[in-house]
Amino acid sequence: MTVRPLIGISTYWESGARWGVWELAAALLPTGYPRLVQRAGGLAAMLPPDAPGHAAKTVARLDGLVIAGGPDVDPARYGAERSPRTGPPAPERDAWELALIDAALPAGVPLLGICRGMQLLNVALGGTLIQHLEGHAEVVGVFGGHTVKPTPGSLYAGIVPEETTVPTYHHQAVDRLGAGLVPSAHAADGTVEAVELPAEHGWVLGVQWHPEMGEDPRVMTALVAAAARRATRHP
Repeated sequence: MTVRPLIGISTYWESGARWGVWELAAALLPTGYPRLVQRAGGLAAMLPPDAPGHAAKTVARLDGLVIAGGPDVDPARYGAERSPRTGPPAPERDAWELALIDAALPAGVPLLGICRGMQLLNVALGGTLIQHLEGHAEVVGVFGGHTVKPTPGSLYAGIVPEETTVPTYHHQAVDRLGAGLVPSAHAADGTVEAVELPAEHGWVLGVQWHPEMGEDPRVMTALVAAAARRATRHP
């Protein structure tokens, strides 16, 4: 790959991060994300929460976008009452990431949503979420694994055609699909594990699992390749 595309990755705000002798507010991102982008041939850029009005100009400087995993999406964003099992809201991050998605889709910037990112993509397009399901995060703070089966003919199936075991840690999932989204992989229990937009909308994929915690780079490699093609067309 002659072009190393710039891939923006949405990033946490955390109030009490600790390193060395310091305990301070920080913009954080698990290293699995930038390392996977680099492994796939891209340049990784952290995108901490900012004013939503800055999203369009931010996205315009990127070749690809990753909406990372993290806290539960605020149910108010999809018109639902909060379940007792839903985690505390992250309003700055919700607003920023929704603005990034809203800017990326019409601009044709390749977009990968990971876990929360897939759920937020669904919400951005008018979909809703299941606020709690069992069996996809069995031990607190420990990634598990289960199999996902691709939908034949989908973008995801073109990247990973076989059934695979993926690293997983989530307790929420897609309920009603957002406008235009189609499911492209399922778990054995029927949970939608990947969603995408048809090809005429560009390269848009969401996965419920955490590829940055595994050994299979194919999903990120496909995003970076799509971003490189776009960078070549739009230098």
